[in-house]
Amino acid sequence: MSATLEKGLNAFKEVIDTPIASYFSSCVHCGLCAEACLFYNETGEEKYTPIHKLEPLRRVWKQEYTLLGKLAKMLGLSKPVTDAELAEWEPLVYDSCTMCGRCSMVCPVGNDITYMIRKMREGMAASGHAQEDLIGATTRAVNIGSPMGIKWPAVLAQIKHVQAETGIEVPVEREGADYLVLMSSMEIINFPEYLSALCRIFKQAGVSWTLAQDAFEATNSGIQIGASDLAREIVSRIVVAAERLKVKCVISPECGHAFTAIRWEGPNLMGRPFGFEVKHILEVLDELRTAGKIKTTGKDARPLTYHDPCQITRRGGVVEQPRRLLGDVAADFREMPDAGVMNWCCGGGGGVSANSRAEPLRLEAFKVKKRQLETTGVHTLVTACANCRIVLEEGLEHYHMKVDVIGLTELLADHLVEGE
Repeated sequence: MSATLEKGLNAFKEVIDTPIASYFSSCVHCGLCAEACLFYNETGEEKYTPIHKLEPLRRVWKQEYTLLGKLAKMLGLSKPVTDAELAEWEPLVYDSCTMCGRCSMVCPVGNDITYMIRKMREGMAASGHAQEDLIGATTRAVNIGSPMGIKWPAVLAQIKHVQAETGIEVPVEREGADYLVLMSSMEIINFPEYLSALCRIFKQAGVSWTLAQDAFEATNSGIQIGASDLAREIVSRIVVAAERLKVKCVISPECGHAFTAIRWEGPNLMGRPFGFEVKHILEVLDELRTAGKIKTTGKDARPLTYHDPCQITRRGGVVEQPRRLLGDVAADFREMPDAGVMNWCCGGGGGVSANSRAEPLRLEAFKVKKRQLETTGVHTLVTACANCRIVLEEGLEHYHMKVDVIGLTELLADHLVEGE
């Protein structure tokens, strides 16, 4: 037994908590999770059945925590988990699962398979079977502060561009501000219009906010790869900055998994509750709208539809807020089939978008999103996750679909009433 395999098996034993044990023991092998998985649905390959992806973890549970499993192991009648098996399972765990949670929605006994995959990745990483590109992204996040290697001078350059464009000061290190704004690497490099839109909206609403030099990045690749110690280190930067600046609320950007990382996993990773709130930007915008602090004028005449990011909608509960916001600015809003909590993933969540090996499979799985879009007949797609946006644009390009993708925050800013 190699040292890394031993660490991985120990990690499997450690992550098998009461929920995971109950999930394995209550699974009725109905196969409904398969039909809910975009990878199984588009390929028809049984190996992509969500519960099958957990087979090594299931065997460790059975051999270590059930009477029959212990007896079988003692008598040499059960098959041990090996390095070769974990190597074989690595693409199933990292390439063909976006942790979108759709399988968990249809499980008749309520098993949270996404939670189990998240925990299984802990053992995969500890055993040396994490996906190579995610290892690189996590290393950059820990050593540099961003999975894409972005440093504060690059953010500062974007800030100067935004200030020149809008004439609005971007506050940095402002102690006592109400909100600490986070961004994702994608927004900094690919979609700087997000920061520009925020500046205009917050100025109009009279919002007190700030950026932090040492905590501008919301992306947490430690969670994607399955390394809680690294995820904790990345989250702690945000917590330390929020407490240093004494903000009341941290705003998660248009990024799905970042919202999960800081809002739902963050306090558990830190081992204590936060002294501040965490909200997604759509929640904040909807609150400002409801309070009458922002108003819009005119409506976009183009037929529009909305892609629900899995971690924001299905796993995060932000379902109605984007629809209320769109209702103010969209003249012809069309829901996709299976919209809302049962929406199909773009195919790039859970670190799959950063995994170059997974690209062919991801594009194959994108066919379900293609069908959803074709049903609506629109040529403009709105979303609220920068990672989804990149993956959607790549899929649309691959299938030669003439559909523009825009961010909801930017769309709202385009119709903002300013100067009143």
